[in-house]
Amino acid sequence: MRKRNERSPEFKKKVVLLAIRDELTVNEIGKKFSIHPVMVSKWKKEFLENAQVVFEKKSSKADFDQKEATLHEQIGKLTVENDFLKKKLGV
Repeated sequence: MRKRNERSPEFKKKVVLLAIRDELTVNEIGKKFSIHPVMVSKWKKEFLENAQVVFEKKSSKADFDQKEATLHEQIGKLTVENDFLKKKLGV
């Protein structure tokens, strides 16, 4: 049984960018890098399907800190309410 080769993301990027440029056919790229042409097509398709991720807005540290502060505030309010209800119920 043949062992599968694990290709690095850098290698895949190099192959995909070459495939996108259409300078070589998928078969030529496969021969050049000793990989099956189907893999070239698969990597290219996967890359193009996920390309929008590059342009999505990244959450900044400030956004995270703001959300965290809001959650801590909410936890504090709920803790106070919980303690008040426990006293009223005698628990």
